[in-house]
Amino acid sequence: MRLLERMRKDWFMIGIVLAIAGAKLEPSMGVNGGPLKPEITVSYIAVATIFFNSGLSLKTEELTSALVHLKLHLFIQIFTLAFFPATIWLFLQLLSITPINEWLLKGLQTVGCMPPPVSSAVILTKAVGGNEAAAIFNSAFGSFLGIVITPLLLLLFLGSSSSVPFTSIFSQLFMTVVVPLIIGQIVRRYIKDWLERKKPPFGAISSSVLLMIIYTTFCDTFSNPNIDLDKFSLVLILVIIFSIQLSFMLLTFVFSTRNNSGFTPADTVAIIFCSTHKSLTLGIPMLKIVFAGHEHLSLISVPLLIYHPAQILLGSVLVPTIKSWMVSRQKKLLQTRGPLANLNNPEGLESLSIKFGY
Repeated sequence: MRLLERMRKDWFMIGIVLAIAGAKLEPSMGVNGGPLKPEITVSYIAVATIFFNSGLSLKTEELTSALVHLKLHLFIQIFTLAFFPATIWLFLQLLSITPINEWLLKGLQTVGCMPPPVSSAVILTKAVGGNEAAAIFNSAFGSFLGIVITPLLLLLFLGSSSSVPFTSIFSQLFMTVVVPLIIGQIVRRYIKDWLERKKPPFGAISSSVLLMIIYTTFCDTFSNPNIDLDKFSLVLILVIIFSIQLSFMLLTFVFSTRNNSGFTPADTVAIIFCSTHKSLTLGIPMLKIVFAGHEHLSLISVPLLIYHPAQILLGSVLVPTIKSWMVSRQKKLLQTRGPLANLNNPEGLESLSIKFGY
């Protein structure tokens, strides 16, 4: 029973493995021009479905309360979409002299360019008891920013790798990403009550469509006899990804807990997860558009496919530790400042409620 429960919980991770294995066994099904016609079903229909689904599920009406925390939002967005990709680029200058597969290294750069995810950072922030409103806002706002900034970053850092003209990229992005997202938000306004009542499985729908995109991406790889991926490079990339995540989580923790930072412990929790997590759901479709027709697309996608489960695994493992730190820090602040000093602080009010049994 435990095995079945575990499989239900991790069905998407299992699905990724099965999709790649299926592509290895029968690549002819998902190649361009094959029976699945991915040049139409994936490049347009699947991508548009994911972003329509995102627009439908995005609770933008809940984000207004988080708008006032401007410093917090600036920190997260600048770290995610500026500091992260720039640091990875500098790091890759050192790694370029190593024997690691160059396309996997380019894939690492694409990870740095990705926006934050809409789900995992929010779920982990909530699990710890951090600033959930800030996590929701920055995940949603970062996703909107990523629609424009991520392709620009990809072209800035990897422009020579793309065979698609700049105008083609943005016209396709507009039609398959922006338009479905806006339509999803408009439709949501009219069926919001029904959505709140029925709670459709938005995450499962997007993940299922994403598996199809992953399958067809790897079909192109395995049907190309010129592509060879050595296990040494793959293992090194795995170690590097975990190292990057741990280093950036520690860095955001140090910066956000300085005496003059102005961030509460609950803010720090949101910062740690939102600043270091990257979106697979938005990332893979974007790579499919920006690197359309590129023979090494699947190799470029591999680091992002590794980064996604790694961030969830690391985050889940660290939840008890971060939660313990946050609670102890909140108690310390309450003792230092006194109960009345925290009446205007939601975090303090929560602590007072616990203390006095409300």
